[in-house]
Amino acid sequence: MDVMTPQEILETPDLIAVGIAGDDVRRRMHGERTTFVRVFEIHVDAPPQALPAGTRSGEVRIVGAPRSLDAAVAAVRAAVALAGNVPVTGFAVTDLLTLGLLDGVARALAEAGLAAISQLPIDTVENPTEAAHQIRDAGLTVHAITVERLDDAARMDLCARAEQLQAADGGFKAFAPLPRTMSLTKPTTGYDDVKMVSLARVMVSNVPSIQVDWQLYGPKLAQVALTVGADDIDNVSAADPGVLGMRRSPLEEIRGNIRAAGLDAIERDGLFNVRQP
Repeated sequence: MDVMTPQEILETPDLIAVGIAGDDVRRRMHGERTTFVRVFEIHVDAPPQALPAGTRSGEVRIVGAPRSLDAAVAAVRAAVALAGNVPVTGFAVTDLLTLGLLDGVARALAEAGLAAISQLPIDTVENPTEAAHQIRDAGLTVHAITVERLDDAARMDLCARAEQLQAADGGFKAFAPLPRTMSLTKPTTGYDDVKMVSLARVMVSNVPSIQVDWQLYGPKLAQVALTVGADDIDNVSAADPGVLGMRRSPLEEIRGNIRAAGLDAIERDGLFNVRQP
């Protein structure tokens, strides 16, 4: 079978061929290796006093837009106190740009104990390469290139920009090509999402992982995405209330979904290091 071009991936109605194109690249890069991370989220405005019983996370992540740099630093310190040895990450670069000069903001967060900034939305940060340089110079990393909103006509452009950002700056561990904010007037379909995952894997081969958010897109689409180019599942629930039994715990559910796709499930932490069983 001939290798599909990005344009062909977008234009063909043959979803099987689209999936094969993304999966071929994925398997050349990773074989059957598939990673996932269990995340406990803390809102920047409301850090809890303690972690809920049954929480087993590989990452504590601060979410929400901070009102000020002081509020962001306070949230990081509170999260670090709760997390123990678990890496604390947080924030989108877009939200930090409102707090002051980015290098100074990143330095303050690093000094407070933040291990990494969660995401750089490539479609909403005006100069993502400069932003990434400033963050790294301040002693932090950004692990994921993300997409906030997705226009059909911008699919190839966003993938090209992600590839160029990695080539210019390096250090990104994952590209999450599916939009984090859904259009109310023109939401993507499952068909669109499968094509975008495959397209991202084919076009952005210099970023190690193509990522799908478990909480945002659900286990069914996440599982399908693993067969068309994705190899990392983000944001699996770290809380297990224990009411459904061990076989229905978030850990066993994600492992079962990955194995059912014929892949090897490997748990990682928030810094993309493999966690020991």
